[in-house]
Amino acid sequence: MKSCTFSAEIINMEQESDPGVKKFFLKILNSISLVLLWMMACATAGIYFELGYTNGKPLIYTILFYAAMLISFFLLIRYLYNTWKDD
Repeated sequence: MKSCTFSAEIINMEQESDPGVKKFFLKILNSISLVLLWMMACATAGIYFELGYTNGKPLIYTILFYAAMLISFFLLIRYLYNTWKDD
């Protein structure tokens, strides 16, 4: 039985892996991280800064928040579509 450390196995895998596979996994990681970043930003603005609901504030703040959220979601989907379309 071979005794090999985990880091040595990873280095060996990097040397033998196809560059296309690495590019594909980077696309997956970038897509997931960008979606999570968008979700955290929307949740933070909506809950922590109280822009998602009206509590004695003018209604225009809530409307602008949801409009900005929808526009940024559309731009996020467009970016992800163009990123994955290149293949």
